[in-house]
Amino acid sequence: MHVLIIDDEPAVRQVLAAAVSRAGHSVEQAESAAQAAARLARGDVDVALCDIKLGDANGVDLLRNSKAAGEETTFVMVTAFASVETAVEALRAGAFDYIVKPVRNAELLNRLAHIEAMRGLREENTALRRAMGDAEARTYRFTSPAMLEVDRLVRKVAPTDSTVLITGESGTGKGVVARWIHEHSARAHGPFLPVNCSAIPEQLLESEFFGHTKGAFTGADRARRGLFAAAERGTLFLDEIGELPLHMQAKLLHVIEEKEIRAVGADQGRRLDTRVIAATNRNLGEMVKQGKLREDLYFRLAMFHIRLPALRERRADLPGLMRFTLEAMRRDAGLRPVEVDPAAEEILVSYDWPGNIRELENVLSRACILADGERIALGDLPAEISRVEPAAAGPGMPVAKEGYLRDQMRAIEASLIARALEESNDDRRSAAQRLGIGLSSLYRKLEELEREGLAAKATKARG
Repeated sequence: MHVLIIDDEPAVRQVLAAAVSRAGHSVEQAESAAQAAARLARGDVDVALCDIKLGDANGVDLLRNSKAAGEETTFVMVTAFASVETAVEALRAGAFDYIVKPVRNAELLNRLAHIEAMRGLREENTALRRAMGDAEARTYRFTSPAMLEVDRLVRKVAPTDSTVLITGESGTGKGVVARWIHEHSARAHGPFLPVNCSAIPEQLLESEFFGHTKGAFTGADRARRGLFAAAERGTLFLDEIGELPLHMQAKLLHVIEEKEIRAVGADQGRRLDTRVIAATNRNLGEMVKQGKLREDLYFRLAMFHIRLPALRERRADLPGLMRFTLEAMRRDAGLRPVEVDPAAEEILVSYDWPGNIRELENVLSRACILADGERIALGDLPAEISRVEPAAAGPGMPVAKEGYLRDQMRAIEASLIARALEESNDDRRSAAQRLGIGLSSLYRKLEELEREGLAAKATKARG
């Protein structure tokens, strides 16, 4: 925290400042109420340790004026007069607490620790409401060898304070793994604050990351703590880290190495305790060669590197992941319970999923809406997926020409639809009932078969 010592006695200021600094807080001093008021107006002081009897004013009046100006500084009053009236007056004015002179270091540090804990809880709640709403983090425990290795790495690095770099294609779940690391760390009760670096305008990056004081620039009508300070005692997740411009890369490197930030407009920095996890879908090594990423920042971020494999590299996870996703949709989106037909599941497992888990969720969500019964069938899948050739044949099985099984399945489907239409005298509703599917599904299948050149066989009963 940043602490301002306000006292008209130089010796008292120096003793208190030394004790606060040794406890790891950044410190400034003010010798008068006027000097303190000017410093408080900048809005970046966390705690004011203020003497009640100042040479030019009363400390309680300074406290009242600060509260009236909307400043969020926490006041601890110091008095040489241990009267109930003085204490009550200070507390009624908005002081957090008061301490009687001579101040004992242990008592002072205890007050600061209490304030720090309370500020941390308040900032955590604000950050989590803003970033995550009321959603709970739900994760699927993968079973493929590739993801079991990811799990091993997460469990190794989570208890440490090491910076972590997570790489992988878009949609592989980098944000989920970052939260997973946070929840398995000693910081689990602190804030987890995800930030998309590419979504912040370049001219606002420094202010957003490190905060600013009141009046630091046009429009800064009040102080802002910044993302690093908001995530203190927790984890700051910097997604799309490769999008940061070079001048911000240098500042980020300094913060990671020195564990100190300086708000825009501030005269001095402040210490902080924030873990950084970064993620990207870009090749950072190639960016270093191209001069788009600082090499020293790359090595600092990649101190512990976790690569997330694409979904096509861990097909063994797909059946269980599909069931997990469908259950989550039933629970969170109010969709009815459905399961995947074996033929459709075979096709889904064989698909390459260029959009990874994000694409899988979208496909299953659409299929749930289209499904007429309690099963997702081939016809409920998008055409680009349903045309995918199923997985390769097992040992000892003859290998047909490319697409043979797919073509045969579609031909059989077209033949069955044609027979149902013929037996129903081209009554679409009756044919759908014979086939055990909904009328909308029948029309959709006819459209798909028409696109594939099989419509003539499917609709030969017309006329």
